Amino acid sequence: MNGYRVLVAVLHKEMLTEWRSRDRVIAMLIFSLLVVVIYHFALPELPSSEVPSTVSGLLWSAYLFAAILGLNRSFSAELENHALTGLAMAPLDRGWIFLGKALANFILLIFIQALTATAFALGFDLDLRSLFLPLAGIFALGAVGITSVGTLFAAIAVRTRNQELLLPLLLLPLLMPILIAATTATRALLLGEPVPGTPVRMLVMADTIFLVLSFICFEYVLDD
Repeated sequence: MNGYRVLVAVLHKEMLTEWRSRDRVIAMLIFSLLVVVIYHFALPELPSSEVPSTVSGLLWSAYLFAAILGLNRSFSAELENHALTGLAMAPLDRGWIFLGKALANFILLIFIQALTATAFALGFDLDLRSLFLPLAGIFALGAVGITSVGTLFAAIAVRTRNQELLLPLLLLPLLMPILIAATTATRALLLGEPVPGTPVRMLVMADTIFLVLSFICFEYVLDD
């Protein structure tokens, strides 16, 4: 079975399972919308000149913790049904299993990002229509980094007793470059300024490193 067919099979299974249950996407969406509501009432008198700078950080904090919430559940079904053992015994390159899971997590996060950005735009009176394409690019670059290394660590943490605690502890320090770069680029876009090249290059470099290392390391993660 070639790698591409493995990727498609895993992605199809993940999307079908999520479509039937919708437990992860609903939890992630509720969390993100609660963040919007809380910040909307916590910052009612925010000057219009400070809104872009503030919202960029709020957006990425919502994305990050919503992603962690979803990642914590990304391998739970396989653990409950002992499917992790079957995946570990399959005669194939496990990196393609990782790519299928990571792509499914990426799609879910992009969906949450789009809805959350819309909610922030409505809550803080922002017009993001003219910024759709550049914002989508930054959101996608950030999501690739979060979901690639996040999928790897989710597979590691799922077999531990303190999964919900271990995953953020492993993930947050590594994601600091991505969060700083993504927040900086998003802030520049919301302020109507040109996006600096440094944060974009940092995002591309971090995404590439995380994807390659996670693909390679996943070969050993499924072993007991």
